[in-house]
Amino acid sequence: MQTAIVTGAGSGIGKAIALRLAAEGFDIALIGRRESLLEQAAAEVRALGRRALPIVADVSKHKAVDQMVLQTQREFGRIDALINNAGYAPLLPTADLSVEEWHRIMDTNLSSVFYACRAVFPIMKTQYAEAINAGTPRTQALGGTIISISSMAARDPFPGLGAYGVAKLGVNLLTTVLAREGKPHGIKAMAVAPAGVETAMFRQLMTPEQMPTDKILQPDDVAATVTDCITGSLKHCSGETIYVHQSPA
Repeated sequence: MQTAIVTGAGSGIGKAIALRLAAEGFDIALIGRRESLLEQAAAEVRALGRRALPIVADVSKHKAVDQMVLQTQREFGRIDALINNAGYAPLLPTADLSVEEWHRIMDTNLSSVFYACRAVFPIMKTQYAEAINAGTPRTQALGGTIISISSMAARDPFPGLGAYGVAKLGVNLLTTVLAREGKPHGIKAMAVAPAGVETAMFRQLMTPEQMPTDKILQPDDVAATVTDCITGSLKHCSGETIYVHQSPA
C-alpha cells in the first residue's frame, strides 16, 4: 500500500493528479480549502477502489500543514509521496502589489512547499531507515518522493505575474536543495513546470486576446508527468525541473 498527499486537490491539476495516483494504487489525502470540491474528488478516488482522506486546510499556514501531515500519517500509517500543487496567482503589475498581497503569493506558492516538505521529511527518513533495516538494498530503498508544481513563469515571466514567477523560481531551487539533502535518506524531489493549463485559475488570468492560439495543456497532461516522476520512466530522477510544453502522451 502506498499513500500520497496532494494539495490543491479539489479541482484542476490537483484533482487530476489525485485520480491518476489512485489509479496507480495510491491512497490519497486530498487537501484544499473548499470542502464540497474535496468531498467530490474523494468520492472519485474511492470509486477507483482506493481510500481517500479529504482535509480542509490553508497550506499557507504552517500549523495547518503540520496538522494535515499528522492526520494523514495517523490515517494511512505512512506517506510515500507529497505533491505540492496549491497555488495563487493574481494578475497585477509587480510594483502595484500591496505588501500583504506579495506575502500571500509567496506564502501560498513557496512557503507552503517548505512547510509541507519540512513536515514530511522526518517521516520519509524513518521510512527509508525501516526499509534498510528490513533488508532492502540501499540502491532500492526509498523514503519518499516530493513533487512540487512549478510554472513556466519561473523561466519566462509573464507581465502581471512577476511575483508568482519569483515564487515558482524559488520552488525550483528549493527542489534542487531538497533533492541533495534528501538523497542520503532515500528522498527524491522533483518540480514539474507546465505552460498554460486549462484550469479555472488560468481562465481567470487570461483575456480572450491573451489566450494562447496553440493547444493548451489539460490538467491530466500535468498529472501524467507527475505520475511518471513517481512510478514511471522518471522515477529514478531527482533534483530536476521538468518543463511541460505539450501532452506527454
